[in-house]
Amino acid sequence: MSNKLPKKRYKTYNEHLREVFGEKVYKITLDAGFSCPNRDGSISRGGCIFCDASGSFSQVHDSALSVREQVRTAIEKLPKRLGAKKFLAYFQAYSNTYRPAAELKKIYDAAFCDERVVGISIGTRPDCLDEEKLDLISSYPFPQLELGLQSVHNNTLEFINRGHNYETFETIYKKAKERDIEVCVHMILGLPNESREMMMKSAKKLAELKVDAVKIHCLTVLKDTTLEKMYSSGQVKILSEDEYAELACDFLEYLHKDTIIERLAGSGLSTTLVAPVWVKNRFKTLNLIDTKLEERGSFQGRLSSLVT
Repeated sequence: MSNKLPKKRYKTYNEHLREVFGEKVYKITLDAGFSCPNRDGSISRGGCIFCDASGSFSQVHDSALSVREQVRTAIEKLPKRLGAKKFLAYFQAYSNTYRPAAELKKIYDAAFCDERVVGISIGTRPDCLDEEKLDLISSYPFPQLELGLQSVHNNTLEFINRGHNYETFETIYKKAKERDIEVCVHMILGLPNESREMMMKSAKKLAELKVDAVKIHCLTVLKDTTLEKMYSSGQVKILSEDEYAELACDFLEYLHKDTIIERLAGSGLSTTLVAPVWVKNRFKTLNLIDTKLEERGSFQGRLSSLVT
């Protein structure tokens, strides 16, 4: 009996990395001590309504360690457990381009302290990028940007206190693609005041752009956030697991068939998670999405031909 997992009805990130490198590649999550202009006063001090004090970071590593130490510690641990041979340096917490390019170069260079680090993935905001920073990022092997967008609707972006508009994202996205930087776009389903039609418009816009990759999240309430106050007072409704799975399937159907699906379900830290509690079991959610796609006889990109 084969142990090979069945092929998904969408293009997975693991599948993509295997196509590029010929084997499984692991992401090393790094914290280089960045901040965010939406929290330090440059734009706002409140941040996005859903973002907590950790910058939506998993807090796997201790930011007191240098980038080199974090990379070496991760590489030392992972091969013993998983037989890992190749790695991507993933700068995740906060806005990882929010410093001058000369400083960024020193930080990014430090991540390539081991020959097994074969690429770099940088999470940031579109308004924290410019031509010089994009040139720097494009100089590294297998460069990837993770751009927070969440919605294509400017009224939603204003409501969630995003601090930039859709046009800022699209401008930077196109400049990144001119430099052959792979771009992953973060989107949230279930944002306040967004209808299904609005969410599908976001999917259609990403299909028009033929974005390289997406991470799709359910709106999640964390402790000590503006969203928690809104949720506690009944201003915000959170999707059920079934509602989210249905919307995720709808979203996938409109995306371009070649867009890589880096994430369809997250898992909030139990110490900070308020709602929904079902996100703690992401594998159950992924299985539900798989089941719904199969029941529909559907797949990623099924409706992308309808996008104009």
